[in-house]
Amino acid sequence: MRLSTITNYAYGATVFLTLASGTVMLMASSAEQTERAAVEQRSAFDQMTATLEEDVYRQTEQARSFVITGDPTHVIAYRREKAELHSVEQRVAHLQDAGANISELGALKQALRWADALVDEQEAAIQAAQKGDGETGRKILFGDEYGRELDRVAAQVGKFQYMLDQRTEASVRRATDTARQWRFMSELMLGATALLFLCVLYFILKQRILRPVVRLSDVVTRLAAQDFAAVPPELPQVDEIGDMAQAVRIFRENGLERQRLEQERDADRVTRDQLSRMTQRLQGCDSIGDLVDIVGRFAPEIAPGFAGRLYIQDMRRNAMVQACQWLEPRQSQAPEFAPSACWALRRGQTHKPTGELIDIPCEHLGGQSAIATICIPLTAQGESIGLLYFEQPDNVPADQLNRAEKYLEMLAENIGLALANLRLRDALRQMAMADPLTGLANRRRFDAVFKEQIALAESKDAPMACLMIDIDHFKRFNDNHGHDAGDAVLRAVGDVLHEALREKDCAFRLGGEEFVLLMPGFNLDQALDRARMVQQKIQDLRVEHRGDELGPVTASFGLAAFPDHGRAETLLRTADAALLRAKSQGRDRIVIATVRDAASQVA
Repeated sequence: MRLSTITNYAYGATVFLTLASGTVMLMASSAEQTERAAVEQRSAFDQMTATLEEDVYRQTEQARSFVITGDPTHVIAYRREKAELHSVEQRVAHLQDAGANISELGALKQALRWADALVDEQEAAIQAAQKGDGETGRKILFGDEYGRELDRVAAQVGKFQYMLDQRTEASVRRATDTARQWRFMSELMLGATALLFLCVLYFILKQRILRPVVRLSDVVTRLAAQDFAAVPPELPQVDEIGDMAQAVRIFRENGLERQRLEQERDADRVTRDQLSRMTQRLQGCDSIGDLVDIVGRFAPEIAPGFAGRLYIQDMRRNAMVQACQWLEPRQSQAPEFAPSACWALRRGQTHKPTGELIDIPCEHLGGQSAIATICIPLTAQGESIGLLYFEQPDNVPADQLNRAEKYLEMLAENIGLALANLRLRDALRQMAMADPLTGLANRRRFDAVFKEQIALAESKDAPMACLMIDIDHFKRFNDNHGHDAGDAVLRAVGDVLHEALREKDCAFRLGGEEFVLLMPGFNLDQALDRARMVQQKIQDLRVEHRGDELGPVTASFGLAAFPDHGRAETLLRTADAALLRAKSQGRDRIVIATVRDAASQVA
């Protein structure tokens, strides 16, 4: 047989094997496309079902907020979100069109039915609150049964997603097995082609086929072992080998993209778990200090690399005061600043002075903008109550930065809600402990403070005085001028007592026209001097009501001190007995409690 004929046969066989090899690689790429399609279908299902739980919790929060605050804007928001919901069949139809099977749709339908049941309970709670029965509304929305139904919705959605995961994993596994088989066949064909070229067309195989095939074979093997660090060679020739290299590059890119998506999904799951854990801890906070500790612990974990600070607004001074910091931020060094010094607080939304759009740096940064910063206001009922300040780490890809900013805003939303709840709780507690007429602490607060002070005085053997005060002939003001006049006298005396001591929570209204001053650290002589000062200020009062002066205001005083008059726990009874003596002796006087058989009296 002529050499040219052998060469032609070899060339024909080589062409055939090369074409077959390229076809097999394309089949492997097609199998990878099938795998990616399964992953994309799973992502589409996640997007379609992601809003279900968010809708349920968002409507729950709106309904709960209305029941708690009575603000009608929550009802408006609730109605608007409810109107945007579709029927169960309409919501399920999208998933059915996307390829969900009957068993998966059954699990999701059950979740939607539970969600619709929650809507009925929300409507019942809102109607009860609108009729003035807020207690019934709170029992509905904060009851155990409502919580269990929320858990059922989450469980059914989780079941739906689990079934999708199982089906997607099976599809990916089948596609991977098919791709592996095609790759194995491709390697066999490439090996046969290499042997033929070495035996018959050595110079062609060596220059045009053998070297690139060997390089591609190494890359394919590493890619088959999920080693996506292998980089396919650049082959400029336009032939089957070039197509094969392109297919390998596509395969590698798909693998890298799948790996990236899996890493992002895992990172998102971890971050969401941390956010959920932080939210649960915030709900259990009893004080601002607890909240600050939780934020300082969880913030660097939720947003790694983002140094930052938490500022909380001091309502009395109208200033943002630093509560904690993490990861050593380099700017915004001021421990406190006015709310007007931050553009995020001015505008009520996130502010970034650097990035794609240039903006104005905040004054609390000292006029510097060298570091990319993010200011996120903490708001409640449309008012700013705090600020989260972050500094972006260097060399962060744009997509990761955008994803991180979403979590930062979620973090700020959860912290703002927890801070608002704590402030509301403190305000309610303060209201429960204060007398609404005089602004002094009430009897309930007195009982708590009195126990603390007597325990402290006896443990440290420190002096303590108690001054009982009763307005003389108080009934005369009510009978002659009306109860409004009596209230005016009570407020005036309350103002005197409020200014009598610098110590907080030491002046109390026990009820009616009776008041008491606790003076921890005062001995008998010091307490007597303070009692005389209070007596003089009450005598100097000139109370007017409707343009008429009500006449002189006087009071009777009973003074007792520890340890002069016995145990600390009997101070109130001892001072009350001295007060009764002062009233029986003519009123408008200070009577000191009896020491054994002797009594002291100061007119």
